[in-house]
Amino acid sequence: MRKYYSDDNGYIERSQWQHGFWLSVTRPDEDDTHFLLDKLHVPPMFLEYLGDPEELPRVEREDDWLMLILLIPVECSEEADMPFKTVPFGIITRGDGILITLCYHDNVIVDDFVKLSRKKCIRTVNKADFTLRIFYQTAFWYLHYLKTLTRDVVGAEKDLRRSVRNDDLIRLMHLQKSLVFFNTAIKGNVMLLGRVRTLFGDTVDTDLLEDVDIELRQADSTVGIYSDILENTLDAYASIISNNVNGVMKRMTGLTIILMVPTFVASLYGMNVDILIGHNRFAFWIIIFIAAVLTAAAFIWLRKIKWI
Repeated sequence: MRKYYSDDNGYIERSQWQHGFWLSVTRPDEDDTHFLLDKLHVPPMFLEYLGDPEELPRVEREDDWLMLILLIPVECSEEADMPFKTVPFGIITRGDGILITLCYHDNVIVDDFVKLSRKKCIRTVNKADFTLRIFYQTAFWYLHYLKTLTRDVVGAEKDLRRSVRNDDLIRLMHLQKSLVFFNTAIKGNVMLLGRVRTLFGDTVDTDLLEDVDIELRQADSTVGIYSDILENTLDAYASIISNNVNGVMKRMTGLTIILMVPTFVASLYGMNVDILIGHNRFAFWIIIFIAAVLTAAAFIWLRKIKWI
């Protein structure tokens, strides 16, 4: 799916392509690919790079073409094993004024940027300005999704306080997986932002660059804090589970020892030989009494050492 936008105190969607418009392509189909390759002559390797879900933030050049690959956050489907992931997002430019963004996944970055540009009448002076504003929107949505992840972590912790269940632990592991993806992506974007000044030179708005750098570093710091908190939480619950298992095993061992006492006495007096008090008419009750006393003594001793 492709959309065309013109910059008129905010981006306005147009029905036809004209030179100088911004072309936004999301989930390109065969027709979109044909348009990019045959009409605009975008290098095919650019599309291959962006189609790789494991691509890292970097810069690619070919002739007059320049592509910046940054990683943006997207929501996963309910069937996925994590709530959020990161995907490549390409900003492709050519020296004669062509501006293209391309992503193989649905995302909120483009639509949100368009709405914000209309609301605040934002004009992008040049390609550097456009690139920095996309970076800014990316940092904003990382922070937004991190707040959502924080609420999910707090909710999972409350559930675990009531009862330690496998589902809640698996839920925390899925949240941790999203944070790992976020952490890697944000650090890569921070490094890529450092090259923007080199790529665009004096056309870079230093104030906007500083704002974007602050937002990205805040996201980087936030995801690091949340990752540490979640990792410590999982370690703490792992220790709790291990301690509970040890407690159960100690109690089971204590009960086994207690049950062994009357079993030993009964086995001893059950042998087919002459034994002490074997001919006494009260032998049965004496044996029961001995077994009871020894069992009570074993119970008291185990309680004293806190095994049961």
